[in-house]
Amino acid sequence: MEEQAKELRNIMNRVAEKAPKHKTRIIAITSGKGGVGKTNIAVNMAIAYAKVGKKVILIDGDLGMANVNVLLGVVPQYNLMQVINRQKTMKEIILDSEYGIKFIAGANGFSKIANLSKEELEYFAKEFASLSDADIIIIDTGAGISNNVLQFVAAADEVYVVTTPEPTAITDAYGMIKIITTELVDRQINIKLLVNKVHSAEESKRISERIITIVGQFLNYKVEFLGFVYDDPVVQAAVIRQKPFFVVNPTSKPSVCLSHIVGRIENTAPDDLFSINFLYSSNCASPNFFLIILN
Repeated sequence: MEEQAKELRNIMNRVAEKAPKHKTRIIAITSGKGGVGKTNIAVNMAIAYAKVGKKVILIDGDLGMANVNVLLGVVPQYNLMQVINRQKTMKEIILDSEYGIKFIAGANGFSKIANLSKEELEYFAKEFASLSDADIIIIDTGAGISNNVLQFVAAADEVYVVTTPEPTAITDAYGMIKIITTELVDRQINIKLLVNKVHSAEESKRISERIITIVGQFLNYKVEFLGFVYDDPVVQAAVIRQKPFFVVNPTSKPSVCLSHIVGRIENTAPDDLFSINFLYSSNCASPNFFLIILN
């Protein structure tokens, strides 16, 4: 598992050295278990990045239970398996969306990337590198620990681990971080934690501090806190409509949370009246909130 992940990263580095010097950030969004809202975060974060002027490609890297196209309301003709099987190129299967992002659909019921030969890995890495005209590539990995998840994590510059306040999700987030840090020992992975479906800033602070402290204590690894996203009925309503919640209700709490996370990363401060009011409403006016969101 480690050897193949290392090989994929080495191949991608060699390909990148030959490519035009345009730096594409690759972000892998993953989780220790399903049901934490990982795909929703990936889709809506991609749109949030597009809103600040970034060229974004969203890749559904879940080769078992692909759902990105469902949330976007699109039925793709081709998917990532056609690239892995050398039937299509990345450029041929990439799709435009009505939300300012491009995306590549995943597949259902496959895990072949875990068993690729060195030659097949090299082909896949070259196809992956053909997307280097994007500013940001976001990979929505499968949930849990599997070989293909680690392949995509190994290819990323940053890894966002999504969890929720549920005890099982917290435990599995730690397990995911442990696997990443012990399997991919050849490089320092930039891991960041995002707490989804919270009811208050204080709740997210408590959970993130618990995970980060345990990781530091037992794994001797530094994980950064990326931010949190509120639990809100607008998310489920958007899923039913097969539309991103960032589009259905851009002033909802989850949408504003993602805007602030992306804004902090990209150094763009919110200047609209709603965002300012949002900061001073509900639980967001506490000092802890500003430590979490603005630091």
